[in-house]
Amino acid sequence: FEHILGTNSMGQDIFWKLTFSIRNSFLMALITAFFSRIIAVIVGLLAGFKGGKIDRVLMSLNDSFVILPLLPILILLGSILKERLNIISLGFVLALFGWAWDARVIRSQILSLRERGFTYTAILSGQKTFELIYKEYVPFIIPLVFATAINNMFWAVGMEVTLAILGLSNLNIPTLGTMLHWSINYQAMLLGYWWWILTPVVTAIFLFVALYLLSVSISEYLDPRTRIQRIGTAKG
Repeated sequence: FEHILGTNSMGQDIFWKLTFSIRNSFLMALITAFFSRIIAVIVGLLAGFKGGKIDRVLMSLNDSFVILPLLPILILLGSILKERLNIISLGFVLALFGWAWDARVIRSQILSLRERGFTYTAILSGQKTFELIYKEYVPFIIPLVFATAINNMFWAVGMEVTLAILGLSNLNIPTLGTMLHWSINYQAMLLGYWWWILTPVVTAIFLFVALYLLSVSISEYLDPRTRIQRIGTAKG
């Protein structure tokens, strides 16, 4: 039991490599999700609430990012910035390209809320715009923000793994992607080190499933409609 998950062909303990890899991959995904949520919420709120020219300009920008071929662009950036990419900078790069779809979802929610009766009531009662957004709209978009953030983390981990397997990220930093890269590069399966390649693959699968289940659970828990149902059930 000295090496729980065995070692690779260079004698490195795979368990300890895995612990650092999970930490780095998860941190990168969190950075991506956090900063892309900031962009998505700002764009979605402004476009949905203001409407008019602001909506058209922001949605034109949004559509430009939606139709961009992300993988070729990230491959190009990876080949240029390869040695300068670390966990934080890769998270920032992915965040710049990972907000567009979610901004459109948030905008749709705001457009729907803007036509509700409570919006007109709040405006007629003299409620300020910031107060209206904070008190009336934010509770409805929080589930969306959390759910899309976790989905974004899912996407970020997948993109990091893809870039690393192609050798287009900083391979000196342990991540799930670089673990896979080195196991493939050193022909782990041919040499009989099946656990070397299987460990990051199984871990990535479990991570994806866990993020998906967490996304569903948070959406259900934070949704104002299910929250009202839970309160009604508790009182009954």
